[in-house]
Amino acid sequence: MLNKLFSFLLITISFSTWAQDTSDVQVLHLKVLDNIDPRTNRYTELGLEKAKEMDVDYVILELDTYGGALNDADEIRTRILNFDIPIYAYINKDAASAGALISIACDSIYMAGGSSIGAATVVTQDGAAAPDKYQSYMRSIMRSTAEATGRNPKIAEGMVDEDIDLDSIATEGKVVTFSVSEAINFGFCEAEVSSIDEIMSRSDVVEYEITEFKLGAADKIIALFLNPFVSGILILVIIGGIYFELQTPGVGFPILASIIAAILYFTPYYLNGLAENWEIIAFLLGLILLALEIFVIPGFGVAGVAGLVVMISALVLVMLNNDNFDFSFVNMKDLFIAISTTLGGLFAAIILMFFGGVRLTNSRYFQRVALQETQTKDTGYTSSFYKSKSLIGKTGKAQTILRPSGRVEIEGEIYDAFTRGNYIDAGTPIEVVSDEGTSLKVKELVS
Repeated sequence: MLNKLFSFLLITISFSTWAQDTSDVQVLHLKVLDNIDPRTNRYTELGLEKAKEMDVDYVILELDTYGGALNDADEIRTRILNFDIPIYAYINKDAASAGALISIACDSIYMAGGSSIGAATVVTQDGAAAPDKYQSYMRSIMRSTAEATGRNPKIAEGMVDEDIDLDSIATEGKVVTFSVSEAINFGFCEAEVSSIDEIMSRSDVVEYEITEFKLGAADKIIALFLNPFVSGILILVIIGGIYFELQTPGVGFPILASIIAAILYFTPYYLNGLAENWEIIAFLLGLILLALEIFVIPGFGVAGVAGLVVMISALVLVMLNNDNFDFSFVNMKDLFIAISTTLGGLFAAIILMFFGGVRLTNSRYFQRVALQETQTKDTGYTSSFYKSKSLIGKTGKAQTILRPSGRVEIEGEIYDAFTRGNYIDAGTPIEVVSDEGTSLKVKELVS
C-alpha cells in the first residue's frame, strides 16, 4: 500500500514539474516570406541574436520564398547550422532554391498542406541556368547541409542537378521538387501541420509562450533609408552640399549636410551587406579626384570627369548585390532602380545648383555669414596694421639682413619688414614703399 502511494506521489510530482517546465518554454517566431537577399540575411541574423538574448528554447522559422541570392542563403544556412538552440522550419507554402537550402539546414522541417520544397538550381536574373561553377557550389553545400542534418545528401544534390540518378524519386531530366507527402516519405519533412501549435505539440510542448520577432525602431529607420526615393534625396544633398561648399568656402553648413547625407546613405546599405568596403573607398577616391581637379589642377579635365564617373558608379553599385562586378544574379529591376535613383538625385542636384544658388546667396543666413559689400579704402577701410600714422615714404636702416624679410629701424622703433625680393644687408638705408598688412614693404634707399 505504501509502495503504491509513493509511486502515485512520485508520478504526481513528476507531472507537476513537467507542466511547470513546459509553461516556461519560450519560442521565437521568425518569418521569411520574401526573396532571400541582404535584408533577409540581416533579419535572420538579428532574429537569432535575439533568440540567444532571450534564451529561448525553440526557434520557428516560417518560410514562403522562391529563393534569392546564393551568398545570402549560404550565410543564413551556416548561421543556422552553428546555432545551439533547435530551429524548426515551417514551410507555409514554398521553399524553393535558396529556401530549400535554408530549410534543410534546420533541425526539423514541417510543411503546411499544399507546400513544396526543392528546385534549387541556381539561375541568373533572366531565369536561365547559371554557369556550372555556381551549380557545382550549390550541389556541394546542399549535399554537406543534408549530411549535417541527417538527410539524404544525394536527394539534396538532386534538387540542384537534374542529371543525378535517383531512380524513381524524380522524373528524368527534372530536378527534385517534393510535395508534402513526398518530403515526408523521403525524410525531408517530419509532418504536415497547419499551425505552430501542431509543431510544438509534436515536440511534446503543450504550454509555451511564443514571441514574433520584429525589427526594432533603429532597424526600421535603416529600412526607411533603403527606400529608393529617400536614397535619391540623400544623393541630391551629397552632390548639392559639395557644390555649394565649393562655391562658398568656409560657410560649413553645405559640407556638413553633405557628410551627414553620405553617412545616412552608405550606412544602411553597409549594414544590410550591399555596400562593400571597396565601393565606399571608390566613392571617396572619386571625391578626391574631383577636389584635385578643382583646387590643384587647372581647368576641368581627366581628373574631374574621372572623379564624377567613379562617384556616380559607386553610388549605383552600393545599391546592388553584385559580386565584384558580377551582375549575373542582379535583377534587372534592381539595376534599373539603382541607376534611376542615382541619376535622378544627380539631376535634381544640378537643378538645385542653377536655381537654388541664387536663392541661397540672397537668403538671410548667407548674408549673415558671407561678406556682401566691397570694403574699399575711400570708405574708410584699410588693411594696414599702422592705423595711427602712415609710414609710407619714411626712411631708416635695416637692423637685420633682409632676405627678403627681416627687421628695420625707423625713427628709433623696430618694425618687421620685407623687400620685393631683393637682398639688403644690415645697416643699409631703406625707404618704406607700403605699410599695408603687419609688415612694411621696403626698398634700398639709393643716395
